[in-house]
Amino acid sequence: MMNSQSAVPEISVQEVARKIATREDFTVLDVRETWELARAQFKDGRVIHAPMSQLSRRGVHALPEEVVDKEQEIVVVCHHGVRSAEVTAWLLRLGWQNVHSMAGGVDAYAAQVDPSIGKY
Repeated sequence: MMNSQSAVPEISVQEVARKIATREDFTVLDVRETWELARAQFKDGRVIHAPMSQLSRRGVHALPEEVVDKEQEIVVVCHHGVRSAEVTAWLLRLGWQNVHSMAGGVDAYAAQVDPSIGKY
């Protein structure tokens, strides 16, 4: 479903932190599995959870209503950035226009920006 060898647009963890701090209007689509959320979690109201396993199984029907607008800005995150890149490429192929994968995932965010979110 989501395999893509082409490069996908990425956003740095520092840029995501800046967007959060300045309260920009965007959505964080966290594609990690539920068990991962307990180990490291963003504490921001813009974070919407859609596990990769559900996206793989149900496709667009697994997308939360908060991300159905194909013009809104979406930052896709996962643990290290691999799954988020796959989901970003998939959404772009389906017509979403403003989607980026967070480079390095929540692991990089915890290491470089906010250690309080946790690492695993």
